Amino acid sequence: MSAQRASHHLDVSGGRLYYEVRGSGPLLLVIGQPMTSAAFGPLADVLAEHHTVVTYDPHGLGESTVDDSSLDVTPEIQADDLAGLVDAVGGGPADVFASSGGAVAALALAARYPARVHTVVAHEPPVTELLPDAPHVRAVIDDIEDAYRASGSGAAWGKFVSLVMHDGPVTVEGVPPATWPPQGSAEPDAAEEASAPSEKQLADDELFFLRMLKPFTRYEPAVEVLRSGDPQVVIAVGEASGGEVARRSALALAERLGTPAITFPGDHGGFMADPQALARAIRQTLTER
Repeated sequence: MSAQRASHHLDVSGGRLYYEVRGSGPLLLVIGQPMTSAAFGPLADVLAEHHTVVTYDPHGLGESTVDDSSLDVTPEIQADDLAGLVDAVGGGPADVFASSGGAVAALALAARYPARVHTVVAHEPPVTELLPDAPHVRAVIDDIEDAYRASGSGAAWGKFVSLVMHDGPVTVEGVPPATWPPQGSAEPDAAEEASAPSEKQLADDELFFLRMLKPFTRYEPAVEVLRSGDPQVVIAVGEASGGEVARRSALALAERLGTPAITFPGDHGGFMADPQALARAIRQTLTER
């Protein structure tokens, strides 16, 4: 059952954010990247039974806009956005469930604005600079950007998904290609529609591949600040994520923080596969803090 949601906009430095609010109770931000609020709708609906849940479209993506699309969007910029969002909604400090690139932004939020946050549950943040194979990951990400510049979104998404799905350390040879889109993932009509993205989708792809991907994957968390315990930072990994780069990065960060990572249902996209199971895990984690 879908929770009633209210849509809002918030002017921030360098742009305008789109965000949605559901439910009532303690404030909980549910964020990701490159995913927008729509991807978290089913999870937000479940969590809204006990929380005021805020989802948003990250800086420049989806319904959010930027004033200057030539500028990089960094974790620090998104941390500023999120702090403004907490203030605008009220009821802080907020708990945060953040996945993928959103988890990187949440780590920056916790470091820059500790008074705005109570607990951050960072689900598989791709902080790849902490990995022993970081130089090879950097080379693959450089190749993704080159593919976008040379051949456009389809080629770049294919290489990006190949990196995300790769099981095990990245070597000097890079990563083998994954099928993109996955075989059987769309009916012919849907595939045809996907081959003709909107102008906004094209702009989002350019922003992500040329202005976001490197700043986020090369972000180095403020480990000493995050180890203070105020706010609390919990690192979560998917039970089905294997040796994927985001899971390995999360485990490396948990080791630096001196805290064990907790295991959540599903894989890197567990919030989409089984929102009920993930919501239970999030609630349990927040209740224990």
